[in-house]
Amino acid sequence: MLRYKFEAAGLSPSKIVCVGRNYVEHAKELGNEVPTEPLLFLKPPSSLIGNGDAIVYPKLSQRVDFEGELGVIIGKQARRVKRADAFNYIHGYTCVNDITARDLQKKDGQWTRGKGFDTFCAVGPRMVLRDALDLPKMRVKTLLNGVVKQDAPITDLIFPIDFVIEYITQFMTLEPGDLIATGTPPGVGPMQAGDVVRVEIEEIGALENRVEAEQV
Repeated sequence: MLRYKFEAAGLSPSKIVCVGRNYVEHAKELGNEVPTEPLLFLKPPSSLIGNGDAIVYPKLSQRVDFEGELGVIIGKQARRVKRADAFNYIHGYTCVNDITARDLQKKDGQWTRGKGFDTFCAVGPRMVLRDALDLPKMRVKTLLNGVVKQDAPITDLIFPIDFVIEYITQFMTLEPGDLIATGTPPGVGPMQAGDVVRVEIEEIGALENRVEAEQV
């Protein structure tokens, strides 16, 4: 159910590439080692929703977490990109909530099911063009029911955006409209049906979604 598209650019992702544990303190808060190279996973396009859409809390899970992140939207086909040239392949930036069924992620030992439910990739409220933003000044902030849970600068990323693009494109071609979720800061936590989660990046805006219990 691909309901959200990057309307400002007329783009939609063929794939969503996510970077796990890309903040030191986030890796530590979940009891994980800090990675020595980017830890990547994919979300399906069917997980996408937009600003104001409902996050569906699946009956299969007993713990669903928010993970606020900066999203990078690719602007042209990228294959074997050099780090020095990486920013030329970026079309723009957006807010992402990399929603995670934490219990299933741990149970499965790999992340496809825990990260891949329908509605588990909220994106928006808009895309801002690359050259319109001062990246070093950007911060990711996540609020749950109005209470700040995450707040960290983009500069705290273990693996910066240009490094990540170079790394990914050594083995995977990125297409225009593809989305990279760059990683979440410390402070992730569980949500319940009825909660409202808000991911803010001041230069982009606020992505807000309400959590609803699965009705099936």
